[in-house]
Amino acid sequence: MTHFDEAAFRLTVNARRTTALVAALGAIVTIPHAASAQTTVTLPAPPFELPMLPSPSGNWTVMVGIGGQYMPDFVGSKDGKFLPIPIFAIRRAGSVDQFRGPRDSASIALLDVGNFRAGPAFKYVSSRKSGKYAELTGLGDVKAAYELGGFVEYYPVDWLRLRSELRQGIGGHTGTVADVSADVIVPLIQRLTISAGPRFTWKSTKATAPYFGVDAVQALASGLPTYNAKGGAHSVGFGSQISYRINRQWEVHAYVEYEKLLGDAADSPLVKLRGSSNQTTVGLGASYSFDFRIR
Repeated sequence: MTHFDEAAFRLTVNARRTTALVAALGAIVTIPHAASAQTTVTLPAPPFELPMLPSPSGNWTVMVGIGGQYMPDFVGSKDGKFLPIPIFAIRRAGSVDQFRGPRDSASIALLDVGNFRAGPAFKYVSSRKSGKYAELTGLGDVKAAYELGGFVEYYPVDWLRLRSELRQGIGGHTGTVADVSADVIVPLIQRLTISAGPRFTWKSTKATAPYFGVDAVQALASGLPTYNAKGGAHSVGFGSQISYRINRQWEVHAYVEYEKLLGDAADSPLVKLRGSSNQTTVGLGASYSFDFRIR
C-alpha cells in the first residue's frame, strides 16, 4: 500500500468513527426528551376513595433523589458528621414545578389547587447511640423515631413559598413537632434558582425530653446535673439553597441551613456543657422526576 493509499484509508476510518460517535451522542441526548414526554407507569385504580379528598386517579409526578449533608453528630452537638439523605415528593402532573426546601419532609400533595398544596408528610429521625459519642456517655440510647403527619404550603406570589408541617412521633419519641418556613425564590438565569428564608420549630415535651433531659440515673452515670426538659419553642433559623435544573427530569442543588436552639433544648446541660446551641448543616443533592398514571 502506498503512503497516499494508507493516509486515505486512515482518513476514511476516522471519518466513520466520528460519524458513529455523533450518532451515539445524538441518541443519548434524544432519549431523555422522549422519556419525559410519556407516562412511565400505569397503576390500577384504588379500591376505594377517601371522602373530602380529590380522587387520586390521573397523572402524577414523582421526585426521587439522594443527597449528602454534613450535619451535627446529634442535635445539640458541637461536632459534625456526613450523612446520606433521601429525597421524595409526589405532586399532580402538569402543576407548577414543585420547589423543595432541604428541611421539607417526604410528602404527597393530595390536594393541589392553584397556589395551594396539602397532604401527608413523613420524616425519619435516626437513633442516638450513647456509646458512639463521648458527650453522650451515661445518657442511654434513644431509638429511631418515625414522624407522621401532614403539610400545607401556599404561594401568595410566585416568588414566595410558605410551608408548615405538623407531625406526630412514634418510637424514639412520642411527641408533636411543628415546622414553619418561608422561602423567597429568585431565578438568577435560565434554570438556575436561588432561595432563602427563615425557619421556626416547636416541639412538645415528649419530643424534647428524650434528647435533652437528664434523669437521676443518667446524671450519676454521665456526670451531668439532672434536668427536666420541657417542650416549647425549639429553634429558629435561616436557610439558603441554590438549584440548577439540567432538564425536565434532573435537578441538582446545594444548600446551607443554620439553626439556633431555644428554650429548654438550649438550656440543657448536654448542650451548655458539652455541645452548642448553634447548629449548621451543609448539603448537596440530586433528584430525578418521572410521571405515572392511576386509572
